[in-house]
Amino acid sequence: MSAEEHYLNAIEALESGDRETALKEAKSATKIDPEHVDAWQVYSDAALMADGDSVSLIDVSRSFSALKKVVELEPSRIDMWVRGGRLLADELGLLVEALQWWQDVRHHAPHEVTPLIEQATILADMGMYEEARKRLETIINENMDVATTQYGRIHQLLGMVKTAATQDPNEHFKPWEKRHSGWNAIESKMKKPPISETFIFMMTTVPILFAVILLSNTIAGQGWGAFCLTSVVIFATVLFGMRIAKNLFRSVNRPAFNLLRAMNFEASSGFSVIPENIRTSVLCMYIMQRKPKAWQERMIKIIDENNKIPKNWKMSLPDFDSHLDELGFIDGDEELEEETAEVFWEEGDQELDSSEE
Repeated sequence: MSAEEHYLNAIEALESGDRETALKEAKSATKIDPEHVDAWQVYSDAALMADGDSVSLIDVSRSFSALKKVVELEPSRIDMWVRGGRLLADELGLLVEALQWWQDVRHHAPHEVTPLIEQATILADMGMYEEARKRLETIINENMDVATTQYGRIHQLLGMVKTAATQDPNEHFKPWEKRHSGWNAIESKMKKPPISETFIFMMTTVPILFAVILLSNTIAGQGWGAFCLTSVVIFATVLFGMRIAKNLFRSVNRPAFNLLRAMNFEASSGFSVIPENIRTSVLCMYIMQRKPKAWQERMIKIIDENNKIPKNWKMSLPDFDSHLDELGFIDGDEELEEETAEVFWEEGDQELDSSEE
């Protein structure tokens, strides 16, 4: 059988929900033709079919290996780049690797907004708000086109970064620091699961809504005007209550967010930093159970290995400007006015030579 025939069989098996056959046929197609991009994608798709169960670490690894071949053969496949970034960050917890992955996307799609948003999200989750701000500013500085569906996420990230900018940087929880005050806050809340935003809304806003409804006839009277006034008051109360609930949710559950950051740090770095009493707490188990299966399996391996963080360890981040060299960014030897650099863009097949400092 030819590679194309195996590929078609894999497609048929995938559509019918036969995961094992799809994997087998797609693998056969890639063995015959290692550059069969569609067969590699089918293999990646089939590896993530879990038949109702959570995707395991082995399945995620298979899918990621296959999609790496896809983007290697066709770097323009943004959908596969996006899947790879999500697998690295969400399923495996490899945040630093995910940052580099999205930076690799910028080499092939420098005008795409998604890599910058994803990088800003990861950096904010890691507590590196200044770097996250720079990623968001790049979107504005380079005048990138932002999809309507992305405005909300960017607005949320900007709000988080602005809030962090008003705080003392020493207050930002750093899991790799054993004596950081954030550990004490976690220990004080580790015996209970986090409080949901819905519960906070119900406790703070619903009593006020009942009072508004009960007193509406007495204060506003009856009639169409009174009905409209009461509706406006209820609507305003709900909006105000949602905002208050969101702020309280972040404040009350800060120890839980700090612990989540510590767990993400462990998953990303491979170092164990969480004390044993916190690791076996209700709060830690609550967060752990809500992580993907592949993430949990990686975390168990890290816990078993129990590698301690080395002294003088520092976070290593990707070079976020690495794509500029390929785009024609030139640092000339001559002095430029206002010490600004020039950016040259390739037009058509014309190649531009760049000089290094």
